Amino acid sequence: MSLYNEWKELAEDERSPKEQEAFWKEYFEREKNNYEAILESHEEIRSGKLGELAQTFNMDSVAFTGFLDGINSSLIEEIDLEELNEESDVKIEIDFEKLYFNMLEAKADWLYNLTQWDAVLSPQRRSEITAEFRRTKMAVSTKVGRNEPCPCGSGKKYKKCCG
Repeated sequence: MSLYNEWKELAEDERSPKEQEAFWKEYFEREKNNYEAILESHEEIRSGKLGELAQTFNMDSVAFTGFLDGINSSLIEEIDLEELNEESDVKIEIDFEKLYFNMLEAKADWLYNLTQWDAVLSPQRRSEITAEFRRTKMAVSTKVGRNEPCPCGSGKKYKKCCG
């Protein structure tokens, strides 16, 4: 079984609500520590064997694969998670603007509010990314109002033309 499948199985494992909460609390704390380390040395591109990188992040290979799953869409070059094993070469080169956007998308306030972001993206740029994120979540109606010009181009009101 691939590390990614092991991670999915572990994440979806049947647990009592209390055990589930404890599992995710521990994982999210490790994830937060990883992001703090990454943001503190944001100019560094981390690469190497998956097993070795997992150790540098104080995680086992399965949990680290879960971390990679969470960060994968923010990488400049995405990783084929299905093919990962202990000896896989992994390169963690992050697009930090995309990472911030994705953290907003995931509603991960414990991550996008980290103080380490100050050295990576200016508060103004983070505000711009937040505004951009909100625009993408805004509902836009394509419905034509009765008194608006008809979309067929006739120049008549919609209610007098195609409506």
